[in-house]
Amino acid sequence: MKKITLLSSAALALLLLYGCGDKKQEAAPAAPEQPVLETFDLSKEKLSSQITLPAELQGFRQVDLYAKVASYVKELKVDIGSQVKAGQLLIVLEAPEISSQIAAAQSRLHSAEAVYTASNATYNRLLETSKVEGTISKNDLDIALSRKSSDYSQLQAAKASMKELQTMQGYLQIRAPFDGVISARNVNTGAYVGPQGKGSDLPLFSIQDQAKLRLAVSVPEAYTGYIADGDALSFTVNSLPGRTFKGKITRMSGALDLKLRSERVEMDVVNADKKLLPGMVAQVILPLNAKDSTFVVPKTAVVNSAEGIYVVSVKDNKYHHTGVVKGREFGDRVEVYSDSLAVNQKLIKAANEEMRNGEPVNQ
Repeated sequence: MKKITLLSSAALALLLLYGCGDKKQEAAPAAPEQPVLETFDLSKEKLSSQITLPAELQGFRQVDLYAKVASYVKELKVDIGSQVKAGQLLIVLEAPEISSQIAAAQSRLHSAEAVYTASNATYNRLLETSKVEGTISKNDLDIALSRKSSDYSQLQAAKASMKELQTMQGYLQIRAPFDGVISARNVNTGAYVGPQGKGSDLPLFSIQDQAKLRLAVSVPEAYTGYIADGDALSFTVNSLPGRTFKGKITRMSGALDLKLRSERVEMDVVNADKKLLPGMVAQVILPLNAKDSTFVVPKTAVVNSAEGIYVVSVKDNKYHHTGVVKGREFGDRVEVYSDSLAVNQKLIKAANEEMRNGEPVNQ
């Protein structure tokens, strides 16, 4: 009886083990599900954005004044910061040698006038006498006329020399070429100045017209198509926080700078309150308003690989690549251009390089 009991226990244990093994096989995990591809309908939009570009304020008119002749500073009529009017005397220079040259030129002029007066009178008398036949030979009359013409030429040369020296003397008084502000002064009374040498290193004065300023900005090539002559732009300066200034594009260079690949654009800014100063750095707000509707897609839909830049669509259960050219970027969206794209075309929102062109889609 004991042997039978032991055999029965062993058989029962084997049955239990076999049953447990069947249960383990039935609990095998199921295969993972393939992710569902998220698509979207392609559409066109007119996007508007803006960028900020650095710019520089300049005087509408500004000039450095130098001495035309070698001289000494006799008197300064203005100083840095002075408001001046067009034609106002700014500085008086002194050149004693010019005064001596003018005196000598005046003597030569008077002498030439006297000689010409005499030769002219002689010719006129001979001309009147020659009217009586046989009194004056034609040769004597020609000699008198030649002498008169020569003396007249000498008189004109003396006048020209005198005028030149008077013009040089006029350079000793330097006047303002336009209304403005003296922004720099580099001389003192008694200093030697001239067109050459050490006295010509720096300008005597710098004058700027600050009632109206120029705002010069270099617009990169990629954005030149968004601006036109007459467009209104706004800008700010760091020294006047919280204030926004306005200006209109009045001049465009029409060509790109070969170094920066940008176009120089200038705006005229009225500066009635004189708060803006030449030399200030400004931040110009350049609006980028699209003129035509363009295709706009999420950045994740554009694949940039060694094969090129493209978007991916699904057709006949296969991946299809469409080459595109990227435009402006706005946050998580980007403009794309391609003749092969169409409105309402379905594109994959999260495309990648593993989605090879022509391969079937794994569902």
